[in-house]
Amino acid sequence: MFRLAEAGAALSASYHRARLLGTEHLPEGPVLLVGNHGVWGYETPAFFHLLHQETGRYPLGLAERGFFRIPLVRTVLPWLGGVEGTRDNALAALQAGNLVVCYPGGAHETFKRPHNRYTLRWERALGFVRLAARAGVPIVPFAGFGVDDTFLYPPGEERLCVRLSEGEKYRMPLVVGLGPLPLPVRLTFAVGEPHEPPPEDAPESRLRAFRDRVAASVRRLLLRACHA
Repeated sequence: MFRLAEAGAALSASYHRARLLGTEHLPEGPVLLVGNHGVWGYETPAFFHLLHQETGRYPLGLAERGFFRIPLVRTVLPWLGGVEGTRDNALAALQAGNLVVCYPGGAHETFKRPHNRYTLRWERALGFVRLAARAGVPIVPFAGFGVDDTFLYPPGEERLCVRLSEGEKYRMPLVVGLGPLPLPVRLTFAVGEPHEPPPEDAPESRLRAFRDRVAASVRRLLLRACHA
């Protein structure tokens, strides 16, 4: 199943002529990669494939915990490198020296509406900063361009209501691409320079300021990927 997932990721990368820029910024050892998420999270396998191709390392992705309540999804996600995004799982992955990918916007970015294309939904996200501070690992920002253009939102389309966690619902678009396939847009991923995290005992104001600096780096990388 893992080999099949690998082949599917390679096919997706080829179909979208995907490319990865800036891998020279990735340090050795454990790293927390932080960036923007595309519609449906569809771009993730292609991104992971490129990371493995360029670095020889298999990345692990911190997935929305609610997805592991869905029978088929919780079976498929580990094949694609996804682990349930709990604090303990994330810390264990970093302590084991892994390349860990985190999308602070989570499902809010995955199920975004058209007017929120390439908008970071990180307003309350501090978990990734606390994780890096506790693990003592650098945060490397990245951005994906093309990731919000793989599917179209037909005017007036119906939406399904999905509940991934208690008290929180997401309006999931019934999107279409090119017939049964996503649109063949080019996917470009750009990796930036590492950010050393604040100390574990830093006040929340410092954690928020650090989060905002990382978000600003992701926005700059989006512009780079857009014009590359």
